[in-house]
Amino acid sequence: MVYRFNDEEISLENLTRLYGAVVIDMQGEVAEMSLEWFDLYGDKVKLIQYVLVFDYTLPGENVRDKKVLEFTSKDALIETMQEVAQFFQK
Repeated sequence: MVYRFNDEEISLENLTRLYGAVVIDMQGEVAEMSLEWFDLYGDKVKLIQYVLVFDYTLPGENVRDKKVLEFTSKDALIETMQEVAQFFQK
């Protein structure tokens, strides 16, 4: 299965995790946090962007193998998450 986003083709084969998140700046440190965390503590940090992470990293591997799509709004992220979810409902 392949998901097409803009001009990119993203394989959905061998995917170990798929998740939405935010990238934040917390006092000069950049971190990736869950959407749920941001809903609770987002007023205390600076939002950089929303991301959808396609993680292919096998358990026990030290080197991350992932593809990240970046979004400027939560609505755009959720819309893309819904499009990708349709591949797994077939």
